Amino acid sequence: MKRHVIDGVEVWEGSGNVFADLGLPDAEELKIKSGLVAEIAKAMRRRGLTQQAAAEIVGIPQPRLSAALRGDFAKLSERKLMDSLNRLGYDIEIKVKRTRKALGCRQLALA
Repeated sequence: MKRHVIDGVEVWEGSGNVFADLGLPDAEELKIKSGLVAEIAKAMRRRGLTQQAAAEIVGIPQPRLSAALRGDFAKLSERKLMDSLNRLGYDIEIKVKRTRKALGCRQLALA
């Protein structure tokens, strides 16, 4: 992160991954999961679904879906979240490409 001082206030420029900025382990996975959960929430709003109705469609217990929507997705895999989006009428594409760096990264691109 880069540090700047603007009008006497110290400001830190984020990396684009708040989980990494907070020093959390598995930051890339958390960023991807949060993006998938955000899309699930959007799909629920678009379809006018309650948490209970959405939970029945995606096959997740309502309390676990509620926890995920509040940011606790530790008990849900990326695969389960992608499957949930499929059940809500979304297609998932995974794109693999070579990186110019020694170590690649994972990221979520939403259409």
